[in-house]
Amino acid sequence: MGPLSRIKVVEMAAIGPGPFCSMMLSDMGAEVIRIDRLNQKGSGHRSNVLYRGRKSIAVDLKNPKGVETTLELIDQADVLVEGFRPGVMERLGLGPEVCLARNPQLVFGRMTGWGQEGPLSQAAGHDINYISIAGALGAMGYPDRPPAPPLNLVGDFGGGAMYLLSGILAALVERSTSGQGQVIDAAMTDGTASLLSPFFGLIDMDMWTTDRYSNRLDGAAYYYGSYECKDGKYISVGSLEPQFYALLLEKCKITDESFKEQLDQDAWPKKRAKMESIFKAKTRDEWCEIMEGSDVCFAPVLDLAEAPDHPHNKARNTYVDFEGVTQPAPAPRFSRTQGKIQSSSALAGEHTDEVLAEWGFDVDKIEELKVAGGNLR
Repeated sequence: MGPLSRIKVVEMAAIGPGPFCSMMLSDMGAEVIRIDRLNQKGSGHRSNVLYRGRKSIAVDLKNPKGVETTLELIDQADVLVEGFRPGVMERLGLGPEVCLARNPQLVFGRMTGWGQEGPLSQAAGHDINYISIAGALGAMGYPDRPPAPPLNLVGDFGGGAMYLLSGILAALVERSTSGQGQVIDAAMTDGTASLLSPFFGLIDMDMWTTDRYSNRLDGAAYYYGSYECKDGKYISVGSLEPQFYALLLEKCKITDESFKEQLDQDAWPKKRAKMESIFKAKTRDEWCEIMEGSDVCFAPVLDLAEAPDHPHNKARNTYVDFEGVTQPAPAPRFSRTQGKIQSSSALAGEHTDEVLAEWGFDVDKIEELKVAGGNLR
């Protein structure tokens, strides 16, 4: 049941990138236990896909018995995932020094926006702020409008969760030879900056400018972007290479000699206007009939409700229905040890007794902890 089926993870409840990383670990087969707050208001929702695949135990981390219970779980874990501000875990008595002294093989994954140190490390922030100082937000959007946030995909999930995930997996591989755990400091500013690596190379080669909407991949190029169709829906083209570009001209029935020169940036606005009029002459479905599946590098622009029903996504089961909720299937795919969705989102604390029993706490100790206020079912 997934390549990580023997890995045990303790996740400190948080929002955004930490839970996304834990979801990925669960989808890959890891047993993930989420530590929720004892007095958390509200019970969550079964349909919260971000929290799928793990069990929940509610612990009072202000109670020494609750902290000790958490430590006893961490003692048995391969991985700890936390996303508090720097210093919070230490103040709780759950910092890396304490945890690694008890469990030297622990991979201690820390997810923050600004990082564990630096002048902004204690400031509040969100995805939009982290990708701003990394340089990503300022590179996207139209020149005459404020930069538009690309959902929270770039900072939270791309530069954050996926870098924490890769760090955890790398540390687990390294542990197999050294026998030692270590701390992963995953900052969304660092991860987003890392995602920008190719563009810094292009700048140095004078192949990219810091002006928005003036480069091949930021929407300025008329052969790489999205267009409105007759029915108000949109399509996307990415005909970068000469052979793909030639096919684009053929499919659009463009014979204008000026279009043979693809890289003349001064002419891009005029050519884009021509392309806009061409694409507006047909519906999205009509353009799909003409271009989809060809080497034009074409796709319809689908919304979140449409995407699960696209024939390609259906053929690959990219989206699945799990317990009545349409959601993305686990990715990537493995030839021998394919992962799966282990469960819907757990309600806060619903598995407290079950988890403690499975992780070696006897019945008397569980009852004692509940009476002492260390845990809540």
